[in-house]
Amino acid sequence: MTSKSGLAPRYEKALDPKMLARLRRSFRRMNRWMLLIWRTGFGWSTELWPAGFGRLMVIEHVGRKSGTAYRTPINFARCGPDIYCLAGFGPRTDWYRNVLAHPDIAIWLRDGRWTATAADISDSSDRLPLMRRVLIDSGFASRAIGLNPKAASDETLATATESYRLLRITPVEREDAPSGPGDLAWTWRPLGLAFLAGWWFGRRGR
Repeated sequence: MTSKSGLAPRYEKALDPKMLARLRRSFRRMNRWMLLIWRTGFGWSTELWPAGFGRLMVIEHVGRKSGTAYRTPINFARCGPDIYCLAGFGPRTDWYRNVLAHPDIAIWLRDGRWTATAADISDSSDRLPLMRRVLIDSGFASRAIGLNPKAASDETLATATESYRLLRITPVEREDAPSGPGDLAWTWRPLGLAFLAGWWFGRRGR
């Protein structure tokens, strides 16, 4: 069942300010776990099932006022040499505003950390097909709120994503950084040793 706009009622309900606030809080909590996955060396797993879980990268950006460094996991789609992502909460999205203020960023991809540049292309003539590609490569995220980017017509998709902002990110150079993806991978060694020690002493105590 759809409304006059062609959107599922569940999607229109998600646009309610209270629901949007809940979604933001949920994504913040989820992002902490996603970032931990990357930092412990399992970033490669975020592309194992694009149709289900989507494709995920991490953007390193700088606060436009505070100058504080932030890391934000974001769904993306790769088209040619460039990467595309969107700010689904519109132009007031914090990380989006930071990137506009400081477009020289870094991104974490499956093959490591890259310096990159970002540009807002929300007014591009290719906005709709690129937006659809990003939403498809976001896996369950859009379908969870009632938007099916594969089945939606161009008119429906344009209505649903009217407030979204589309960014093009161009990777520049791959570089090794001590604070990049996998910087906490070393924690698995003491954890593994502790597990083996517990297993060994447990066997001896039987």
